[in-house]
Amino acid sequence: MQNIILRKKSDKSIVIFRIFLVFVFLSAFIADLNPARLSGLINNSVSLFTCAVSYSTIGSNFIRALNQGWIEQLPLIFTYIGSLVCTVAIAMAAAAFCLSLGNNKMMRLSLRFSWGAAFTGFSGTTILLFAYTLFANSPNPERLAPLLPVGIWVYFAMFVITALYASALHMKLPATMEDDVYELESKYRLFLMILPFLVLVVLFAYLPLAGWRYAFFDYTPGIPLSMDDFVGFKWFNFLFDNPAQRTQIVRVLKNTFALSGIGLATSWLPMMFAIFLSEMRSRKFKRTVQTLTTIPNYISWVLVYGVAFAIFSSQGFFNWMLINLGIIENGANHLLSSSNIWIKMWAWGTWKGLGWGAIIYIASISSIDPQLYEAAMVDGAGRFKRMWHITVPGLLPTFFVLLLLGISNVLSNGLDQYLVFENHANRNTIEVLDLYIYNLGLGGSGTGNIPLSTLIGMLKSVISVVLLFSANRLSKFVRGEAII
Repeated sequence: MQNIILRKKSDKSIVIFRIFLVFVFLSAFIADLNPARLSGLINNSVSLFTCAVSYSTIGSNFIRALNQGWIEQLPLIFTYIGSLVCTVAIAMAAAAFCLSLGNNKMMRLSLRFSWGAAFTGFSGTTILLFAYTLFANSPNPERLAPLLPVGIWVYFAMFVITALYASALHMKLPATMEDDVYELESKYRLFLMILPFLVLVVLFAYLPLAGWRYAFFDYTPGIPLSMDDFVGFKWFNFLFDNPAQRTQIVRVLKNTFALSGIGLATSWLPMMFAIFLSEMRSRKFKRTVQTLTTIPNYISWVLVYGVAFAIFSSQGFFNWMLINLGIIENGANHLLSSSNIWIKMWAWGTWKGLGWGAIIYIASISSIDPQLYEAAMVDGAGRFKRMWHITVPGLLPTFFVLLLLGISNVLSNGLDQYLVFENHANRNTIEVLDLYIYNLGLGGSGTGNIPLSTLIGMLKSVISVVLLFSANRLSKFVRGEAII
């Protein structure tokens, strides 16, 4: 009982310690806190993690300096080693966070990992400081622009706090018994199982949201954002006040809504395909069909375009067959035509994703109670009546969930398919919002408008979230069920 009371008293301090460890972990991906940027030649947009996993990130801009003899390889090697050691320390801090979710015995092990992280972090920052002295004492330091980044002191302070906090918690924790075992509550086990996926979501979905700040600057590629002019809502006003820009947005939205609308109108096709697939008598034939229709999902759109070019180009198989049959005299390049381009894109997308989209419905069919089919057969229901009155109602909840997600993504048609099929003849009818943002931001000549493309992408994300919650509320009002 005394151990439990002591643990409850220290719970608040343990929670604070966990939050601090999360910050330590995230710092490895924040470019502004990168302690390895010891020279002005090192890109200011890379994080500590990037420097640790890629030596070329550090040394790519020192090729001329190495060739001219302004610097030797040694400072770069020590910078890389210091980055790697600091990253290992952060990984140990992440392990300490996971272990802190257990009982007192696991908590003590967590504190040991914290001390190890602090010692390793001290070693890493010391190596980076030594690398800085090598940069500063190089034959031509003015060419290298040596920097002592604030990140070194931030990391040093983080590791000091880690060591001190771990020592304070160690004194508060009750002693463990010899027969104690390492134990983790079930809720924390489940949390740790999804933690890697949460980390990936944060890194690839939420961390890039920091790029939205480019919409408020006159950004020029190659120049640090801090040196660009802050223009506030200039690009917002340009987007809505410029007639030519409004015309372009209307055209792009027309293509986007048309292609998304066709997709939503035919979103029942994977469900029906799964139903008919499940009704096949021969298991061997069923598996063959399912395999053949699923494989296209793993083919890249570049290869799909290669197949389309081999079939529908002016010298492709389709024209060759028509010429040999005497139907036409000269072949035509159907890929250069903008006629029925929306139907063509939908057809290619359906061919590529139909089998993959049916997988979730096949899994849902297997969860329907077989006794329902047996009872229907006793009542004299035929195969199609069983499909209509049992299978389809059993799949409707899954269908509506996917439909709501599809509505929320109505502005996100993707990029790959339309990028490879785009050409000068069909650009006006194939350019969807994602492709427009790509073309606007990067541009064929590298002179794109990054702030404006960032703004459009930002508005697209906000509208998608609004559509998701609106569709969810509508589903709750109509069907009495919602996904959020």
